[in-house]
Amino acid sequence: MNQLEIQKTFPLIAKTVSGLEDVLAAELETLGAQDIMKLNRAVSFSAGTELMYRVNYACRTALRILKPLFHFEILEQKDLYEQIYAFAWEDYIGPENSISIDAVISYTVFTNSQFVAQRSKDAIVDRLRDKLGTRPSVDLENPDLKVNVHLFKDSCTIALDSSGQSLHRRGYRKSTGPAPINEVLAAGLVQLSEWDPATPLFDPMCGSGTLLIEAAMLAKNMPAGLFREEWGFMKWRDFDAALWEAVKEECKALISGVKLNLHGSDRAERAIESARENLQFTGLCDDITLQTCSFEDSLPPFEKGFIISNPPYDERLKIEDSLVFYKMIGDTLKRKYAGYTAWFISSDLESIKFIGLRPSRRIPVFNGPLECRFIKFEMFSGKKGFS
Repeated sequence: MNQLEIQKTFPLIAKTVSGLEDVLAAELETLGAQDIMKLNRAVSFSAGTELMYRVNYACRTALRILKPLFHFEILEQKDLYEQIYAFAWEDYIGPENSISIDAVISYTVFTNSQFVAQRSKDAIVDRLRDKLGTRPSVDLENPDLKVNVHLFKDSCTIALDSSGQSLHRRGYRKSTGPAPINEVLAAGLVQLSEWDPATPLFDPMCGSGTLLIEAAMLAKNMPAGLFREEWGFMKWRDFDAALWEAVKEECKALISGVKLNLHGSDRAERAIESARENLQFTGLCDDITLQTCSFEDSLPPFEKGFIISNPPYDERLKIEDSLVFYKMIGDTLKRKYAGYTAWFISSDLESIKFIGLRPSRRIPVFNGPLECRFIKFEMFSGKKGFS
């Protein structure tokens, strides 16, 4: 890296799901990020504008990419307003634009994140009114500039959100069922499983197909943002449209035409209809086959293969049914799926024990606010896989 390139780099923070920090760090390294450091539910790194665009477009396990603007210490509450007001916001936004503020607080003199967001907004619009004579509007849904305020103890970081909407909003999920898995989490689970795309993959409770689609996109090197239309940085004053188009074209040129062997089933016909609609949109119908079938009635779609699945839990499964349900999963694996490697994610940490098999790995991961385990079972022939 020459000196000019060093001068063009700046710090960035990629937010992610708790438990996916290692996967995200590995992705960022592959994409070319420098100075990578794992944090809690985030990874910091250095990049230039080109790489910031590329990470937003191609990274699978980032929820959003933040670009820090400045830091300051807070000794008392008035410091928040005064420090934010002192920044030259007129260099980034004008009265014709709109803003929104997202605030995250931990162990601070403030107790309400909405109050922090409100005071931060007041400081920005007051600054612009005083400097330019009028103020920008607030747009919570689709602002021109999304500002992130992060308060931890007495340290405050103000950043611009280069992603806009969360990056889990890929744009391909046109239809869903109840409690669909987050696309970022789905992509992370596929990578945590160390699935080899040459190995057939089966999701026996596939819902609207998110896990299978994320696996196929990973195997074919399809950018995570291929079907998405908008990012936050596209409204920034320094947006380089030509560079952005070049980044997208470079990423698209790396898409592989490899043929995959993926299969999904679900007991709900409506879920399979949703999955088919999503597959049609992504163009992955030739790689993923679907059928309506419950897991207990299923026949293995391959002689040997991989299972990755997100069984119903919490809002999708009544608690009184959970013990029977998880016992059914274990019984079905024992009777029919010798030779398979099976991974299941669940927040029902007690009921999942009723699968009755000895897991070879347990990985803590969060699905939204739910603490989960991503659990691996090796289904050997004979009784080696039994607990």
